[in-house]
Amino acid sequence: MITQMQIDYMLAQRYNAPHLLTELSQPGLWWDQALVTGERVGFSSCYLTDTPGEIKLDKVYVHPDWQRAGVGGALIERVVGRGRAACCDTLVLAVNKQNVRAIAAYERKGFSVRESVCVNIGGGFVMDDFIMSRSIA
Repeated sequence: MITQMQIDYMLAQRYNAPHLLTELSQPGLWWDQALVTGERVGFSSCYLTDTPGEIKLDKVYVHPDWQRAGVGGALIERVVGRGRAACCDTLVLAVNKQNVRAIAAYERKGFSVRESVCVNIGGGFVMDDFIMSRSIA
């Protein structure tokens, strides 16, 4: 899907302490974690987009040992709840076009492909994604 070099670049850009601290203080942006018997097994982040009535699932990661155990679905439902509380009717996300397993999981959760995008993220890398959406009304 993406190279280790791109993963390293994205981690340095998006998961450094100053960036995360800024995100944690922004209204309309949330981070959640999934805990099983006190152990963190996944996390997600979401935010209200500039499009009225739309919330974006920006990140969702589940430890491989806990995939297909309902953890990802629970994190998505938490985002749905946040969206509904903010009067949103649409949930969107971006997923790598090569990630057929994630695409299938999102389709099972009611998402469908809305568009195809290829976004330059700097460093010579692109995000070649599908934008998927579903109603949360």
